[in-house]
Amino acid sequence: MKRQLPKVRELAELMQFKKPELDARKRRLDAALTVGDLRAIAKRRTPAAAFDYTDGAAEGELSLTRARQAFEDVEFHPDILRPATHVDTSTTVLGGPSAMPFGIAPTGFTRLMQTEGETAGASAAAAAGIPFTLSTLGTTTIEDVKATNPNGRNWFQLYVMRDRSISYGLVERAAAAGFDTLMFTVDTPVAGARLRDKRNGFSIPPALTLKTVANAIPRPWWWFDFITTPKLEFASLSTTGGTVGELINSAMDPTISYDDLDVIRGMWPGKLVVKGVQNVPDAVRLIGRGVDGIVLSNHGGRQLDRAPVPFHLLPHVVREVGKDATVMIDTGIMNGADIVASVALGAKFTLVGRAYLYGLMAGGRQGVDKTIAILRDEIVRTMALLGVSSLEELEPRHVTQLTRLQPVARSLSIVE
Repeated sequence: MKRQLPKVRELAELMQFKKPELDARKRRLDAALTVGDLRAIAKRRTPAAAFDYTDGAAEGELSLTRARQAFEDVEFHPDILRPATHVDTSTTVLGGPSAMPFGIAPTGFTRLMQTEGETAGASAAAAAGIPFTLSTLGTTTIEDVKATNPNGRNWFQLYVMRDRSISYGLVERAAAAGFDTLMFTVDTPVAGARLRDKRNGFSIPPALTLKTVANAIPRPWWWFDFITTPKLEFASLSTTGGTVGELINSAMDPTISYDDLDVIRGMWPGKLVVKGVQNVPDAVRLIGRGVDGIVLSNHGGRQLDRAPVPFHLLPHVVREVGKDATVMIDTGIMNGADIVASVALGAKFTLVGRAYLYGLMAGGRQGVDKTIAILRDEIVRTMALLGVSSLEELEPRHVTQLTRLQPVARSLSIVE
């Protein structure tokens, strides 16, 4: 081969230097390619107590680990020679539109993670055209979420309190504000043992110790935001002191029953969904009592450890009630492929909680936008590679659930 001296013009064509990004927030978010990348950024930028409250689960965290493993143990079956040149991710859920088959799940203490809190989530959801769910333990009021997302879909997650008048008042406020769906949560009669929180001394408001101060020193931006913005408190509750477990046990009523569900059904003018369903018989009973939908969930692994894996339960529930009600799923979703697999197995919709909070901690509203964008891209790419152009084309045949957990004897009370 004949060699020659390099020509400056040819080198210039081969060596294109990237323009430096001076905005530090944009620079770090641009570098995030997955929700896992956002989690790593969030961990660097957030004090351990706040990060671990988001990231952690109950006891040995087996429920959360198994839920995530279930999605990783998915085998897809693509169709070939079926080009999906335009992928449509839109759907209709609970009587209204959503640009994608996922919405933002209810999360408590959200402004503790990053001071924009629910406002960032609601505004990002509005921009993306997906539903936003406000928690009873949220740190932004029902009315402020409505003001942030005036034309989008707002859902409200309800806990039944010992003082029923508090719960009834929240239902009335959510209805008056035009929220279209109420998410009645049933998996929190008492608080789960969230050991990371206990080890960190996590409480509302945060209790400072030498350990927490030392952990905060490398994260001055978080503390600056925390002390220069409005006081952190529950927007819907007057009780704010104590650990998470103490707050839940003092406020929630372990005696809630189907009678409470009937009362709320009678009060609520919109769609009613029950969140926290973990077996088929309960799903059947709930549909028989007139609820519009159910969320298969073990509360993100934050309540009963070793609880059923919602994704494993999904096909069995869809088989029994999928034609009669909207079946949704949460817990463990970290990738758009997880969402595609859920829809293929019959879920009408999914909810993301931690993934949204990782984005929030990584970069406020822009970080939530980044979470949504990552999940959107993963959904579109997965569907295109499967050879499907719309969510309606996804079928159970596209997915095999590989499992590492085989029951010794299948329980009729759980899946049949």
